[in-house]
Amino acid sequence: MAFSKTAALAKNRRHETDTGSTEVQVTALTERINYLTDHFRAHAKDHHGRRGLLSMVRRRQRLLNYLERTNLESYRKLRDQLGLRH
Repeated sequence: MAFSKTAALAKNRRHETDTGSTEVQVTALTERINYLTDHFRAHAKDHHGRRGLLSMVRRRQRLLNYLERTNLESYRKLRDQLGLRH
């Protein structure tokens, strides 16, 4: 299973050239996190990579907190679409 950033960006774009909105960033991070989670099932001793994964999880959580504060409806929609817990 390979990570496809283009497919992740296309899911939650606000317009054709949108690559930086909060929704797009959270979607891209979630795709990378899911990919790395599968990677660590096969490579359990990759501790340097795990540190990067934890950094991505924290960044995604900060973005989700921001989105919840600023646009609650969009936050709920994105959370349900990605299957994230709240």
